[in-house]
Amino acid sequence: MPVGVPWSTYLKMLSSSLLAMCAGAQVVHWYYRPDLTIPEIPPKPGELKTELLGLKERHREPQVSQQ
Repeated sequence: MPVGVPWSTYLKMLSSSLLAMCAGAQVVHWYYRPDLTIPEIPPKPGELKTELLGLKERHREPQVSQQ
């Protein structure tokens, strides 16, 4: 193996890296909860709105724009 690393260490690192990658992808999937439905009529450019469905909606005060 590269740099004289034994097979057991190499396989441990490979499996732990794969496990961490899959766990991270699952957490992101749970957090963002993508909408996987396909609409019958596709949205026009600029009409597609994305939102974080995993977060509860928070009460926001309206922002006053200063010009």
